Amino acid sequence: MFIVDAHLDLSMNAMEWNRDLTQPVATVNQREQGLIDKPDRAKATVSLPELRKGNIGLVVATQIARYVAPGNQLPGWHSPEQAWAQTQGQLAWYKAMEDAGEMVQVNNLATLDKHVKLWTDGSDNTAKPIGYILSLEGADSLITVGHLERAYQGGLRAVGPAHYGPGRYAQGTDATGVMGPKGHELLKEMERLNVILDATHLCDDSFWEALDNFNGHVWASHNNCRALVNHNRQYSDEQIKALIDRGAVIGAALDAWMMVPNWVRGESTPEGMGCNLEVMIDHIDHICQIAGNALHVGMGTDLDGAFGREQCPYDLETNADLQKVTGLLAKRGYTAGDIENMMHGNWLRFLRKAWA
Repeated sequence: MFIVDAHLDLSMNAMEWNRDLTQPVATVNQREQGLIDKPDRAKATVSLPELRKGNIGLVVATQIARYVAPGNQLPGWHSPEQAWAQTQGQLAWYKAMEDAGEMVQVNNLATLDKHVKLWTDGSDNTAKPIGYILSLEGADSLITVGHLERAYQGGLRAVGPAHYGPGRYAQGTDATGVMGPKGHELLKEMERLNVILDATHLCDDSFWEALDNFNGHVWASHNNCRALVNHNRQYSDEQIKALIDRGAVIGAALDAWMMVPNWVRGESTPEGMGCNLEVMIDHIDHICQIAGNALHVGMGTDLDGAFGREQCPYDLETNADLQKVTGLLAKRGYTAGDIENMMHGNWLRFLRKAWA
């Protein structure tokens, strides 16, 4: 099954975790043995060879760099200019991967159709480049709204205005409050450039404000259901309905604390909490029941988004194991057409409409 994964922090892993993603996951983890600077050292699940092994030929790949004001204890950069520079370094890595033939940027209808044709032609994919759609997770690094057009020229096609905490253009996970004038200005510029709004991570106040003030295309690259795990990072049924009404696709995420309730970071284990890929299907099924169909869910795993095997389903060794999801969906009674839509068709339909 050809798979589209709508959220992978590839450049963050390459530039901040110093992982050579051209290597197999086993090689990445072997090189990290003994390192303790990050909790997921030697527990990575994602690399480019594993994507090919799992037939995951198209991904939404991020740039990410948070600005933190004085007093903000979250990790991040002390000025928007530093954050911008970090995202440009990440962009340089993607370009280096293109030069090496490892990846190829997909940024319009022609490149999308060409890339999907390549990956679905039935030939061996071990030498095919991974297609990536560039997305900005948190808009803090845009020094001014005018920088969005510069980023667009570099291939940026989706923006999530906030990440964790308070942001310069919107408020994110664990924060509260509205977007404000700068946020509204950003939304207008995104609409002008036909940049997709990624509603993921917006706090409730900013979420509703964004939907009320943005008339372009909206998706949620990696989100699960508040009805199953009660946290502001998740979507309420009301929010899920609003996204469905806007034609959005919601990517199912594989971060264990978002999948099962009462997860305690650093203490809970996937085995101890019963966190496996079946739990992912619970969240998918909840969205499908609200929608009345399987047209608004896709994969948006967030694997190696600052967590590894210590905090993802215990029956997933690498991201190639995403192929297991097709059988689990079939077990739940989803048709072959439903499964194709959830593994790739819904994202492709969304993009073809957005880029028509």
